[in-house]
Amino acid sequence: MTPQAAAGSARPADPCCLVIFGASGDLTQRLLVPALYNLAAGGLLPDAFAIIGVARKDFSADAFRGRLEGGLKKFATRPVDDAIAKRLLSCVAYVQGGADDAQTYDKLRLELERIERARATKGNRLFYLATPPAAFAPIGGRLGSSALGREANGAWRRVIIEKPFGSDLASARALNQKLLEALEEHQIYRIDHYLGKETVQNIMVLRFANGLFEPIWNRDHIDHVQITVAETLGVGERGRFYDQTGALRDMVPNHLFQLLSLIAMEPPSRFEAGPVRAEKAELLEATKVASEADALANAVRAQYRAGYAANQAIEDYRTTAGAAPGSSTETYAALKLMIDNWRRADVPFYLRTGKALKSKLTEVAIKFKQAPFAMFRSTPVERLAQNFLVLGIQPCECITLQFNAKVPGPSISLAGVGMMFKYQDYFDAAPSTGYETLIYDCMIGDAILFQRADGIEAGWRVVQPILDAWRNVGANNLATYQAGSEGPEEADRLLARDGRRWRPIA
Repeated sequence: MTPQAAAGSARPADPCCLVIFGASGDLTQRLLVPALYNLAAGGLLPDAFAIIGVARKDFSADAFRGRLEGGLKKFATRPVDDAIAKRLLSCVAYVQGGADDAQTYDKLRLELERIERARATKGNRLFYLATPPAAFAPIGGRLGSSALGREANGAWRRVIIEKPFGSDLASARALNQKLLEALEEHQIYRIDHYLGKETVQNIMVLRFANGLFEPIWNRDHIDHVQITVAETLGVGERGRFYDQTGALRDMVPNHLFQLLSLIAMEPPSRFEAGPVRAEKAELLEATKVASEADALANAVRAQYRAGYAANQAIEDYRTTAGAAPGSSTETYAALKLMIDNWRRADVPFYLRTGKALKSKLTEVAIKFKQAPFAMFRSTPVERLAQNFLVLGIQPCECITLQFNAKVPGPSISLAGVGMMFKYQDYFDAAPSTGYETLIYDCMIGDAILFQRADGIEAGWRVVQPILDAWRNVGANNLATYQAGSEGPEEADRLLARDGRRWRPIA
């Protein structure tokens, strides 16, 4: 995400070979190959490029290539040009083997040496870990011990790691330690696909490229901030995984904290990876770590009951295949967080995320303090607009500003109005998977949109007291909500005690 790329002058990525561990899985078919196709169609993939899939399944190179072609036709976000698809898929190879089997890396070495000669990729290697989290540390260790991930002779070696990065603070620290024993920090790209969305990337531009907003982006003018990530889908077939994870672990230390960091961080000294990631990590470090008692008071967890969401019947969470009988795993979490620095002091940040809710919605809403209405005391309060700046991420990528205006007529009366900017109205952007920018940035060595080790651990440090508190009380404070609703009443009370209320999920 370089300024040059944002200006439309992006260059093709560096020559490289992309090695996908877990290549037979769903992520490769549904997201990675369509994203690579979109990069190729946009002229951003180098001619000197190759793909090597690594997985346990016994495929030939032709069979694996056919699988990728089928996935591209099924999941492409735009019409597929056969010539571009053929050119992309002509450089595909496959290595069969387990992630923690030394022989796999011996076979991979031979295949890399062959394909690097044939495709002239200059020894640059991008390893994508599209695997279950348990394989992250073993693969990282093998890349180190086999020297496949060692940088030499001017060639770069980079590793993309999917979430979840750990399941608590201790496991995140342990995973960072194991990876950093085998690789350098600059080689590790911890990916969060939310940061591939245009609206999320635009937060920094909106804040730091507009003198209109940055002067009022502080405690003197902002009343509070709401960050919402709502889904209509239930857990579905992920019951076994989800019951060990829950909404807090699944969404908050990564997606929601990335949004929080971009909204609340201090201006970086330069638009470069080092300064940007340092400010994001510092913001999370400044987020107050609650005691367990405070965590119980300022965090709500809930589990959905049977109902209907998006016109689909959803069964009670506890009857989901894979969920433990009497499970206390939360499918909804809401938090109130405070940031202990000069600019954000006394400004509450309310975060919520949940499954099986009324609508699919991801947004950041900044509520500005109300102006004194002494001059307009005759105007009914309900007709006065709250001054919100809303950054819509899903389903509508837009920015909305709500303010008061005079109603036409001879008398002075006020009503709330809104102005909306939609990306599709101004920019002719082709549909994407959200992974294009992230993969491209990794290929050119731009780490702005990727998390650093200290940022990962700072996020887990904030949520760890909540995890501990919920574990210690068992199911005692677990609320419920009906599928298709906006969440539990307890979440409404979290804001109501501060004289505030959630924006509608609609």
